[in-house]
Amino acid sequence: MITVSLVALSGLSLGACVSSMAYTSKVEAAYPPDGQQVAVNGHSVHVMTRGPEAAPVVLMIHGASANAREFTWTLAPRLEMDLRVLMVDRPGHGYSERFGGADTLAAQAAQMAGALELLAPGRKATVVGHSFGGAVALRLALDRPDLVSSLVLLAPVTHDWGDAEGGTAWYNSFAANPVFGPFFSQLAPIAGPAQMKNGISGVFAPAPTPPDYFENSGIGLFLRPPNFRANAQDMTQLKQELAEQSRRYGELAVPITVFSGSKDTVVSPKLHTARLKKQVPIELVILPDEGHMPHHGEGSAVAGAIRRLAFGRQTR
Repeated sequence: MITVSLVALSGLSLGACVSSMAYTSKVEAAYPPDGQQVAVNGHSVHVMTRGPEAAPVVLMIHGASANAREFTWTLAPRLEMDLRVLMVDRPGHGYSERFGGADTLAAQAAQMAGALELLAPGRKATVVGHSFGGAVALRLALDRPDLVSSLVLLAPVTHDWGDAEGGTAWYNSFAANPVFGPFFSQLAPIAGPAQMKNGISGVFAPAPTPPDYFENSGIGLFLRPPNFRANAQDMTQLKQELAEQSRRYGELAVPITVFSGSKDTVVSPKLHTARLKKQVPIELVILPDEGHMPHHGEGSAVAGAIRRLAFGRQTR
């Protein structure tokens, strides 16, 4: 009986691996790297660039379950005529290399800093962060204030959520597990695509989901097993990381604009943005009809805020 079970399990594992390899090959052919690979702290970082090289710099950091393509068709087209836009894949996402310790906000911010130093040497940037990317943007401003002139945070996760419900999806704890996580992650390409497409509307609600969002943002890259596992590790570490990082927010000394959808059910404005506002002065833009993706439905307003800060025009 044990032998039969082991054989069955081995067959299931092999089948999942073959399926995930086929999926990875197909999705990477559909969404190949669209930028350049730069070496930062001994690890490869994928950066997409747009706009005049000598223009003011904007660095964009994507959220969880995503990659830098998120910005290529939303914000970059609104900014690239007169701003230098750098869109960076976080470690283990898109086409940036994953490494030991990359699940810490400090390590991810260090990779963003290195990319900025290489591609815009001697210059400060307006740093834009969406969701998880907001936490990385804040850490970058804390650890490397010499590189950051201002922050624009989009539905940011900023604090630990205590005993409140939500925070991370159930599958993250399985995928991040050091023992069976690698196998569990092989299942992502099998069940993941349909589940993700069905769940996207909840991320945008009550705003409508843009047509072809899944395809335009290359979300399929997330379901490659190593990417899926890297995301799970990020998410399971995040609560503790934010508990420590949030104690430092009083150090922030740059202009900060925050866009918050009042109906965001992914990252609670009450648990995050409202608490940040108590610690540091921010320009808060509340969007009554938006959820977790304000840079889509309110892209013009977000781009306007980025441009204003990038060119040094402040409202306070």
